[in-house]
Amino acid sequence: MTENEEEEEYEDEVKTSIALYAGMGGFIVLTQIIAVLLATLSDIEPAFENPESMWNPIYFFVTIMIFTALILIVFKFGGDKLVYFVMLAAVALTIYYVMVALEALIYSFMEGVSVQIYSLMQLVQPYSVLPLVLTIILTLLLYKYPEWYVLDATGVIIAGGATAIFGVSLGIVPVLLLLIMLAVYDAIAVYKTKHMVSLAESIVDLRVPILFVLPRKRKFSLLKNDDMDEAFYMGLGDAIIPSILVVAAFVNFTSAAPALGTVIGILVGYTALTRLAGRGTPHAGLPLLNSGAIIGFVVGVLL
Repeated sequence: MTENEEEEEYEDEVKTSIALYAGMGGFIVLTQIIAVLLATLSDIEPAFENPESMWNPIYFFVTIMIFTALILIVFKFGGDKLVYFVMLAAVALTIYYVMVALEALIYSFMEGVSVQIYSLMQLVQPYSVLPLVLTIILTLLLYKYPEWYVLDATGVIIAGGATAIFGVSLGIVPVLLLLIMLAVYDAIAVYKTKHMVSLAESIVDLRVPILFVLPRKRKFSLLKNDDMDEAFYMGLGDAIIPSILVVAAFVNFTSAAPALGTVIGILVGYTALTRLAGRGTPHAGLPLLNSGAIIGFVVGVLL
């Protein structure tokens, strides 16, 4: 290979990396947009009765620990199929919940657009099966054709819905505590015990929408069992967890500055993360993402 060819290959690699990082950043922003819309314009049932309780983030954290431990144990004993169908069921339930919220959002929008159309839709609403139908279609698509772009599209829906649910379920202080706890845990799980790396690799093989996937090559396919190193991955948690603070700030403050500051802080943290991320090298995302979210939130509050 000549020196010019090496330079061109390097330049192509840099351009590809920039496009991948921008794409993953786009998933984070899209998650936040969907979550804020759902949280502010539709009736979402909170996950906790008292959003300000400091026990809520502890319950959240313990649940994640237990769920992660159970999955790792089942994987160890060859229960891949069991994990797959449990996750697929959880995904289907989340999709249905989000579809119901989106339907309510559409009804709310139409109320302000046309009284006649809204009145007609109100008559149909009790008999609407649209959320169920869409959920079945997406779940079957995930089961029959779990290509990377199907996982990404479904993942955005799940991430936006989960972010909205927990964003309205936790007060500001509980969210801040949760972000700190999960940032520390993520660093330990990736760099010290490394069990999160093993879990991520196993989940990629299951092809469920728990990870965002962007290919480095146009012909990359998860269905054809292509080289996994030829794609860029980011866990849904990296989009969901810090973005919970965005929703909480948006619904708890009359000013948009705290939420906007949080968004900017997350993107700054993500930019710093992309400087560390190398090809085939896993990195803990939450320490930087959550730190950026918290710092951005504080700056927004001060402003």
